[in-house]
Amino acid sequence: MKYLIWSMIIGPMNRFPLILCLVAVASASGACGQPAMKDPQQTKETYISDPNSVGFDIEPLPGNGSAHQWLATYNSRGKTAKFRIELSSSAPLGDKESREFHIVSGDGRLIAEPGSDASVLLADLKKALEAKTMPTKAKRTNSLQFQFVSFGKNQSQASGGGFNAKPPGNWTPMKLFIGEGGQEAEVFLNLNPVIKKGQFSIKDEEYGDTVLAQLARVL
Repeated sequence: MKYLIWSMIIGPMNRFPLILCLVAVASASGACGQPAMKDPQQTKETYISDPNSVGFDIEPLPGNGSAHQWLATYNSRGKTAKFRIELSSSAPLGDKESREFHIVSGDGRLIAEPGSDASVLLADLKKALEAKTMPTKAKRTNSLQFQFVSFGKNQSQASGGGFNAKPPGNWTPMKLFIGEGGQEAEVFLNLNPVIKKGQFSIKDEEYGDTVLAQLARVL
């Protein structure tokens, strides 16, 4: 699976081991040991779709202290899903390589938006995440907490999925840890504020049903 390299780097929930080959987090590009190139703004980017990801639009919202928020919108087949993404309390993992490549861990949440119709988004996520069951009785919540580890900055999308340090881009790939009480799951959330795109991507098909059930509570 093209996302296996990510799963090898970050372990189970609440465990963030030392990362020795940091640029390999998003691809097998062979760029280990070299920081991302400067001036990623000079790289012209367009969003690249792939079968195991669902992309959506993002717009920045006014910050709240150290937190960063985006409004996410997914328009498809006459339906519009809306939700907010909030990232806060991030910090480097502590080792030298993590600082060099901007590998950080932190907390965040997905926040429900009034008037959202996520029926099409959830159907598309079911396919991309390889879930087997569509949740029908999701217990709604105003926000869904998660922990995250971001895999550096200035990444570019690879065709077919994943990310590379070369050529540089404006993507920040992240792995989310969501759920609790035996319902823990992992999924990738990747953000590019320059082209105003985000995407959910599969981490592993075994998490598909749990991830979809958790997201259905807030999308």
